[in-house]
Amino acid sequence: MSTWLLVGLGNPGPTYASHRHNAGYLVVEELARRAGVRFTGAGQLRAEVAQTRLTASGGLGGVGAEAEQLVLLKPRTFMNESGAAVGKALAYYRIPPERLVVIHDELDIDFGQLRLKFGGGDNGHNGLKSIRRSLGTGDYFRARFGVGRPPGRQDPADYVLSSFPSSLSEDVAVEVSRCADAVEALLTVGLDAAQSRFNS
Repeated sequence: MSTWLLVGLGNPGPTYASHRHNAGYLVVEELARRAGVRFTGAGQLRAEVAQTRLTASGGLGGVGAEAEQLVLLKPRTFMNESGAAVGKALAYYRIPPERLVVIHDELDIDFGQLRLKFGGGDNGHNGLKSIRRSLGTGDYFRARFGVGRPPGRQDPADYVLSSFPSSLSEDVAVEVSRCADAVEALLTVGLDAAQSRFNS
């Protein structure tokens, strides 16, 4: 049975939970919620892990011979060391990089938009840089959750390490759900069809 590794990037701990930089965590948590599974600590992987299956019809938590195994992962390292957890998980579950999906915040995409892609550069994102160092390649799928550029002269690092405004809480929930939908579509109908539906 084939297996996918879905990684949500973020920083561990309650201090960072609502930050823009933790958008990836929010999306894999939504996928786990849909599947009815919980994350548990996997110390040897430096991560929290949840496992489920996905049927061809898009049903999380599915059963049957056609259902694909999904490993949902939240690194428990800080963002700039994410690659350590990702590399360990790929090796442990014997998953090739081309069956890796990394979900992360993206400054160069406006809030309310997302992009699915395969490969490409790291665009200054410390989590992606760490993954490239660990894997030796950038050839994996990405789900890029738009957070937009900071206003005025605010430092981008400070911006992503700050929370979404409370006035956007409902919109954030919508976008998290939509990004989770996009990841499910990527796995069931493929990149081209998922891009046509969700890239905006």
